[in-house]
Amino acid sequence: MFTIGDFAHLGRVSVRMLRHYDAVGLLPPAHVDPSSGYRFYTAAQLQRLNRLVALKDLGLTLDQVRVVLDDELSVEQLHGMLSLRRAELRQQILADESRLRRVEARLRAIEREGAMPTDDIVVKTVPAVRVARLTATAASYGPEDVGPVIQPLYPQLFARLERAGVESSGCGIATYEPAGGDEVVVHAGVEVAVDPSPGHDFEVVDLPALAEAATLVHRGTMDDVDTSYQAVAAWIEAHGYRQNGFAREVYLNYGVGDPSDWVTELQLEITKPRGR
Repeated sequence: MFTIGDFAHLGRVSVRMLRHYDAVGLLPPAHVDPSSGYRFYTAAQLQRLNRLVALKDLGLTLDQVRVVLDDELSVEQLHGMLSLRRAELRQQILADESRLRRVEARLRAIEREGAMPTDDIVVKTVPAVRVARLTATAASYGPEDVGPVIQPLYPQLFARLERAGVESSGCGIATYEPAGGDEVVVHAGVEVAVDPSPGHDFEVVDLPALAEAATLVHRGTMDDVDTSYQAVAAWIEAHGYRQNGFAREVYLNYGVGDPSDWVTELQLEITKPRGR
């Protein structure tokens, strides 16, 4: 048998927690010396301790842990529960990392307020282009809503193109439309040179030409695009234009290699209000 201190070391928990688990009846010691009151534990009790701690890490209350332990879950059942929790935690870490990148991007935009360069903005005509695309709806145009929607669309699109024997003929192009309220329709597209066909499990459409567009090359991930968008906004206002709809995002070099080298062209259709 092991003293409570040694058992705590072996189980990687505190003596205080072992005393608490004893007090609530979750893990009583195997033996208590009647004269000294010292608690002693067996190696076999590590199995219950491991399950207890694992279930707590799943987010269960101690009362819920008691019910699960009393039901004597199998190793396979417990492994399944822990695997699910592990996946949830990893997803939370990814979401937190994305949120951190967005906060950093906003901070950079704030730091550059009033000093955002507009010299790189080019006004040009954008020709019509044919794309294959998949579509989904995001809760809003915010990056926290758009990112999780558009990111899985591109792997799905390229897999479907491969099955159909269709090769891309140019860049990826993302477009957006209002869907009512804050919701936004997200189109993940890529240039192709094929005709629409009812046999395809993707849509083939022609994006119309933009007679006049304010364009800017953004470098880096789209999590860091706020400063570029705000530079275009400042230019549009300064030159008396009006923006028409959402920007097109043309992925000139995206998703491969160092993210700092990724290149996206932002294309915003603009018009001059009458009388100006």
